[in-house]
This record gives sequence, C-alpha cells and structure tokens, in this order.
Amino acid sequence: MEQRGVPSVLSHTHGRHVPRPGLSLDYPMSLGIYDQCMQAQRVVDYLSDNDFPVRSLAIVGTELKSVERVTGRLTRAKVAAAGAAPFSTKGQLGFLITTPPLGALFMTVWSQLGYTAATRGGTRDFASVSQVVATKYEVLVEHNVAEQARGLLAAMPAS
Repeated sequence: MEQRGVPSVLSHTHGRHVPRPGLSLDYPMSLGIYDQCMQAQRVVDYLSDNDFPVRSLAIVGTELKSVERVTGRLTRAKVAAAGAAPFSTKGQLGFLITTPPLGALFMTVWSQLGYTAATRGGTRDFASVSQVVATKYEVLVEHNVAEQARGLLAAMPAS
C-alpha cells in the first residue's frame, strides 16, 4: 500500500527495500497509453514546450514481453576459440611468455566443460541475446497537476 510521500518504486538491495529517488510520483494518474515510446515522448515534449513541470511526469513501459534473438550456432570450436582468445597475445616479460599458452590451454579445457553444461547435451547449441521490451507506454502525472496536464493536452495538435 502506497502512502503519501513514500515512493511507489522500490529497489531490492541487501535484503531491504530502499526507495529509488526520482522514479516515483505522488498518487500518479494516467494521462494516456501509447503503442510506441515516441508517442509518449511526444506528449512529454509538448508539455515541456508549454512550461509544464515535467518532473511531475513519468513514462512507464507496460505489457512486457521477452525477446530472444538467436545470433548463431554454438560449436565446440567456437567456444574453444572464444575461451583461448584472451590469452593469445604474447607478453613482453620472460614469465609472461609461458603464461599466455598455459592460460589459453586452461581456458580451452574450461570452456569445453562450460559448453557441455550450457548446451545440455545438444538441446541448446545456439547463442542468443535476450531483452525485455514494453509493448505499451503509459504517461503518468502526479495528481496535483493532472488537470493542468489534461488541459494542455486538449490543445495539442494531432500528429
């Protein structure tokens, strides 16, 4: 339950909920929901151009979805090369001349163990990157300036 003056956005740090300044609004109210972030930004920009106190606004991404982009096939050779690559340069001091080959050998073996664990016996032998993206964007405003914002937006020209 949110109380006046207590931020609604909290971060989890060392087992405690700690307020994150700047990310909370007092009793936020919705000004509108948009399909694209640029549309929500356009609303905030318009309000800013009309001397509205934009510190009373927030754009919140909602209806989140996870997108995983496959970047390529993962093979033992690619994993071994990636593991050994950081150690492939030669050092200039005497003891560094033997260290890179030993480091490369260790990382090659270590990367093969990691490959076996990561690919789960061939059920996931591809590389990918993941991200969470919003499909809707809501512009929120603090309750005490909501009517002012709505009045300004009523005069906003259609794009």
